[in-house]
Parts: sequence; C-alpha cells; structure tokens
Amino acid sequence: MPLPREQQISLSDNTPYYHVVSRCVRQTFLCGIDHQTGQNYEHRRQWIEQRIRLLSSIFTIDLCAYAVMSNHYHLVVKICPEEADDWSDDEVLERWTSLFKGPPLVQRYQSGEDLHEAEQDFVKRIISVYRKRLTDLSWFMKCLNESIARKANREDDCTGHFYEGLPWPSPLRGQPPAVPI
Repeated sequence: MPLPREQQISLSDNTPYYHVVSRCVRQTFLCGIDHQTGQNYEHRRQWIEQRIRLLSSIFTIDLCAYAVMSNHYHLVVKICPEEADDWSDDEVLERWTSLFKGPPLVQRYQSGEDLHEAEQDFVKRIISVYRKRLTDLSWFMKCLNESIARKANREDDCTGHFYEGLPWPSPLRGQPPAVPI
C-alpha cells in the first residue's frame, strides 16, 4: 500500500526534487488522438503547459521537466519553501487570490478597508496558512489537476473523477537537468 504523501516528501532530508505522476481514469484521453473514435485531444497538452507555467509563477515549486502522455503526465519538480519567507504578507495574498477569491475579510483587507485589531489578527493567521499552502506540493497538484479535470469533463460532457486518486511523488537524488517550458 502506498505511503501518504506527507510521509513521502521530506524536505528535511535534503531531497527537494520529486517525480510526480498523475494518471487519468475511465480510459479518458489526456492528449493525443483516440484511434477508436478519431477524436483529437492534443489541445489539452497546452492546457497543462499553461497551467503549469501559471502555478510555477505563484507557488515556490519549480518545474524541472515534464512529459504529457495520452492518459497521464509526469512532472519533475523542485520544492523551494524558503522562497516564501521573503514574501511580504501582501504578496502572499496577491499570489493566493490570483487563484482563489479569498474570504470576505481578506477582500476587505486587500481593498484597503480599516479592520479592527481582531480582524487584522485573523487576516495574519490566514496569510500564514496561505504562505504554507504556496509551498506545498499537494496544493500545487490540486490546483493543476482540478483545473484540467474541470475543462476536460466540460468538453467530454461528463462529471466525476478525471484523475486516479492522488499523484504519488517519488524523491529524486541528485540534480536533474533543467528543461525549459
């Protein structure tokens, strides 16, 4: 039985590089041509590439290499959580809210509204949570897979899971060659 992701990823062991695989379910095509139906799904590769670029600019996770296959994809990533330490609170909120709307209190804070001390303390706690999430491979993968699954399900006119359970990372020893996207 596979280990939970939090037991597989250990930045304290000095292994910041991970190989992640995410596979489609129900014989769904991620990209390429389905030779049974003749349907071309190659445009989905661009969905993945664009989303990876966006998420890499928001999270502290660098993409080293990737491969998109007909029913799955591979990523080699480097997790750099120390980058988030240099971000201001406003930068953390800006990054997070570029993906998610954020609760009304955060929206009020970002619009420059005066907040009571208790509200300011709560916003600080929210920022702390967002800062941690922006360094987390699980959140990165959630933001990648959910977006692609929603588009593909809409295009395929279906609902439900698009990817198998959880993508399982494996640590990579040494430094992999960088592949530009």
